Amino acid sequence: MQGATQEATRCGFVALIGSPNSGKSTLINQLVGAKVSIVSRKVQTTRALVRGITIDGAAQLIFVDTPGIFKPKRRLDRAMVTSAWGGAGDADVLALLIDARKGLDEESAAILEKLPELRQPKVLILNKIDLIARQSLLALAADLNARVKFDETFMISALTGDGVAHLRESLGKRMPPGPWLYPEDQISDAPLRMLAAEITREKLFERLHDELPYAVTVETDQWKVQKDGSARIEQTIFVERESQRKIVLGKGGQTIKAIGSAARHDITEAAETKVHLFLFVKVRENWGDDPERYREMGLEFPRGG
Repeated sequence: MQGATQEATRCGFVALIGSPNSGKSTLINQLVGAKVSIVSRKVQTTRALVRGITIDGAAQLIFVDTPGIFKPKRRLDRAMVTSAWGGAGDADVLALLIDARKGLDEESAAILEKLPELRQPKVLILNKIDLIARQSLLALAADLNARVKFDETFMISALTGDGVAHLRESLGKRMPPGPWLYPEDQISDAPLRMLAAEITREKLFERLHDELPYAVTVETDQWKVQKDGSARIEQTIFVERESQRKIVLGKGGQTIKAIGSAARHDITEAAETKVHLFLFVKVRENWGDDPERYREMGLEFPRGG
């Protein structure tokens, strides 16, 4: 434990909340120093609570990456928003991430209104500061602090890492005293199966982001360790229509082959072993109304239309 005594250790949960594409996943990956949360150009890619775990001195910080909070239209949307606020309510520190370039947009304003209901210490993180003039940045920070009482304000670039070390250190000091909850080398408590499915989903969006709805889901059906230590992984990509299945497969199976190759590379890195990945594409109509699918994603099934 890096020489930290039992009495000196700290450990706690930090909930990162913010509107879609504010940079939460990128920031968690920077804080943890590894890929634990998928990053995509398509909004609403983070569905379940994916935790990244990092250590700063004697403090262990467990980050809860909540789904982007937005106006829920469909059942899946509502489940994601409920999950986001639930994760925020259980944390020791609430960290609101704002895209400084966008400033206070409609979605961020809606989050700000709800923040006073939560009792935890709150910190403000202004992201993408390299893309905005200093005067505008200071004005934005002053405006947000006038609306909600933040204990501290941080200015960072999640992409370049600028300001992230200071943020990690400051959050570490805010963690309550107590023993660490995870072994030092364990950076994520998201099961490898779920992480592998998220990686494949990310590769799907990278390749087909304009052609697929985000309702597409990936499930890891089999993770079998072979005699040589390698892993045989079988995953199913579920789409809602036959036309989407054809898009994923591509002409002569070229698209699915490219997606599988890219996913295998990243899953190999995450699993730290050789991976044999087999992808299957199936049509499952109206899966967005099936409670079992929500449980598999770690979400609560919202009742009603």
